[in-house]
Amino acid sequence: MNQHTFFAPELFIPNGSYDISFYEKAFGAVELRRFSNEDGSIHVSELSIDGALFHLHETTAKSYYFSPDAHSGTTVCIGLFVTDVDAIVKNALEAGAGEISPAQDYDYGYRQATIKDPFGHYWQLQQQI
Repeated sequence: MNQHTFFAPELFIPNGSYDISFYEKAFGAVELRRFSNEDGSIHVSELSIDGALFHLHETTAKSYYFSPDAHSGTTVCIGLFVTDVDAIVKNALEAGAGEISPAQDYDYGYRQATIKDPFGHYWQLQQQI
């Protein structure tokens, strides 16, 4: 097997979450696999955005991880390079994201916008211009 190093962020969501369709609607994510709890809620979901993997994982009582909304903030902003920032921002807002900063061009050669997903995770959507 040919393996290489890559990032696969693990985003924590509240225990008892069932609906993660935001990621499909906003980013075109595809769920590759899911591990559910007995009640059907999500324990772990593995998703891909054009081959970029990330995981959603429920928080648990024994966990030292937490979802961003648990503390009204986050220590991470996920950078996602896309081919059309404006289209992805539109999709994300329609799917339930909040706008943190609108799309704009920067003198260092990127068009960027920042959104907050329904679970409180910040995403910086960007494209090279």
